[in-house]
Amino acid sequence: MPKRRVIVTALAAAVLAPLGFGAWVWTLPPDAAPVTTAAPPEEEADALLASLRPPKRARPVIAVIGLNDATETTDYLMPTGILRRADVADVVMVATGPGPVRLYPALRVEPDMTTADFDAAYPKGADYVIVPAMSRDDDPDVLAWLQRQAAGGATIVGICAGAKVVGAAGLLDGRRATTHWYYVDEMLGRSPTIQYVADRRIVADENIVTTTGISASMPMTLTLIEAIGGRETAQSVARAIGLERWDARHASAAFKVTRRFATTVLVNRAIFWRHEDLGIRLEPGMDEASLALMADAWSRTYRSDAVTLAASAEAVATANGIRVVPDRIATDWPADRRLSTLPNEPPSATLERALRAIAGRYGERTRQMVAMQLEYPQ
Repeated sequence: MPKRRVIVTALAAAVLAPLGFGAWVWTLPPDAAPVTTAAPPEEEADALLASLRPPKRARPVIAVIGLNDATETTDYLMPTGILRRADVADVVMVATGPGPVRLYPALRVEPDMTTADFDAAYPKGADYVIVPAMSRDDDPDVLAWLQRQAAGGATIVGICAGAKVVGAAGLLDGRRATTHWYYVDEMLGRSPTIQYVADRRIVADENIVTTTGISASMPMTLTLIEAIGGRETAQSVARAIGLERWDARHASAAFKVTRRFATTVLVNRAIFWRHEDLGIRLEPGMDEASLALMADAWSRTYRSDAVTLAASAEAVATANGIRVVPDRIATDWPADRRLSTLPNEPPSATLERALRAIAGRYGERTRQMVAMQLEYPQ
């Protein structure tokens, strides 16, 4: 009798679980409606720049911190590459421990130094600390280091869900802030005194700055370049990377879990036997922003992973000195599973091209789902 009851219970669960999931999906909005927003008022933009002026040195020191076992790809690489291109500061990639930083959803890189090495090299601390999204918000070494840097006068910039890490360090209590759309409720649940600001990609409250999702890393970095080096310098870098504007406007209501989003994730994960690895050949001097965007987008389809290829296990240095560790030692890869980082295109075009290619390979729904994860305005 007990055995029969167990079998009946298991069968009932097998039947009811999909029904429960289906009922939940049906409660979701079918799709996110397009929303347009205007640029922030001039006085608001000026106040943002003022909050980002160098707090200590004429030539600032900027630390981009990573957790060795899981730091978001674009959040870590984009600010580093573009800031180094601008040459307005000394930019250091740090990690909590020795060895490579495993980025998610793709890539591995060698940091410049550990946080301990940074403290020894810069006893007065950083001028700015950029905090990417991390898979854990409660790493004690990260939180303690952020608290020390903030106490030393550094401006802390939480990119995407890096805002949750900043919040976990207690640096957002009572402040205005934003984060990746998916984590807003979680951030506010952990830190209820935070004043969430909608419809802004970048929010500053004194020396603490936060942004919306992954794609905000490019406008945030240009805003920081403008605050340090002036408008002309930022415009020059913007032209080089192909970005026309980088103000803080954002349509927060356009990003949410929808029926289309949820069912696309479910279907793409369900057809696991069609999952594929797509190869990116590492080339010395390649653009790290384009590499990050291409690898990030294709590794969020739930149909593919981007893997890096090189002739040896040695790290390959990008245009601005980021050392990328190859995933595979390979001199050849099937032509139909190769990805190009589009070396003749500006980095800002890479994401658009990647999304179009994703639509062509996996369908429009997958393209929209990836754009939603990246919080990329459509």
